[in-house]
Amino acid sequence: MTDATDPIVIIGSGLAGYTVAREVRKLDAQRALVLVTGDGGDFYSKPMLSNALAQNKNAAQLVNTPAATMAAQIGLALRNGTKATRIDRAAHRIETSDGAIGYSQLVLAIGADPIRLPLGGDAADRVRSVNDLRDYAAFRTELGGTRRVAIIGAGLIGCEFANDLAGAGFSVVVIDPMARPLASLLPPAAGDAVRLALADAGIEWRLGTGVESVNATAAGMRLSLADGSTLDADVVLSAVGLRPRTQLAREAGLTIERGIVVDAHGRTSDPDIMAIGDCAQYGSAVLPYVLPIMNAARSLARTLTGNPTPIAFPTMPVIVKTPACPVVVAPAPKDVQGEWSTEGDGRDLKLVFSDGAQRVRGFALTGARTGERAALVKMVTT
Repeated sequence: MTDATDPIVIIGSGLAGYTVAREVRKLDAQRALVLVTGDGGDFYSKPMLSNALAQNKNAAQLVNTPAATMAAQIGLALRNGTKATRIDRAAHRIETSDGAIGYSQLVLAIGADPIRLPLGGDAADRVRSVNDLRDYAAFRTELGGTRRVAIIGAGLIGCEFANDLAGAGFSVVVIDPMARPLASLLPPAAGDAVRLALADAGIEWRLGTGVESVNATAAGMRLSLADGSTLDADVVLSAVGLRPRTQLAREAGLTIERGIVVDAHGRTSDPDIMAIGDCAQYGSAVLPYVLPIMNAARSLARTLTGNPTPIAFPTMPVIVKTPACPVVVAPAPKDVQGEWSTEGDGRDLKLVFSDGAQRVRGFALTGARTGERAALVKMVTT
């Protein structure tokens, strides 16, 4: 049974969890809030993980606000170092490694896990992923005294790490089965601009092939690729994408597809349980970016405090932090027919996607043309 005196419980201390807590507190100064997290609960900008090496920042330097300060500023009870193990929907409580916690409403802001490729070889377990501060600290330690880094995956995170590592003085090679970087995010011309600019920054591309195995050598590791070639590296980083964390929700009987399915208000199939951030699925999409989290959190907070508010996503450009070739993209809807127009050359491109009625439905900007973002956002028809 729901007890109105029970708190709103938020599981997860990333941007999604803390932003929901902040937004609720703006609307209700008295409502009891509990935030449960398996880590220390320090607040940091996750996108900085792929841009901190060239700045020579360690994990501690990436923390914006310590956990205790966050709890005091927002006015919440922080249960850090506490793993949520089960949701008891009937009793309106969660089971944790530190006992049970009752809730009136529950927010799942539990994020996503790195996808791990089924690699062969005796060094496959030495392939790293960076998804949080602890991962970053371990990766940075492993980089000490090395020179050559192989990155598996030429998506957003792979490209950002490649640029950052090159800026920090490492020799970098990126492997991806697609013909160009950022292939799922950018039109071909923009992807080629990124490829050429990062090549000029010293990054080697192995495109059109994948990694099959990673084996130890006397000097480091040897990657065997699907095209029959090999390459040697001191450190291997996998950046092939994220998979929403859904086990806790699945075991509770909530509806799961790619992520935890939510309705227009951010509610799961249980109306007293919400989901937000990398773990949530909106329609058919998972939106693992900052702007969707910020927009969803504001609406979700209103719903949690008694004013049901649909989540409305405006045009939300994605910023790719590759200084060698900055990128801003508002992806065109996959179900809309249209064509791209291109202005500029080299690494400074403006690409606009228009539908059959000549309405702007998306855009991609590279290099110096990224300064036109604000004007194009106003032109996009959603």
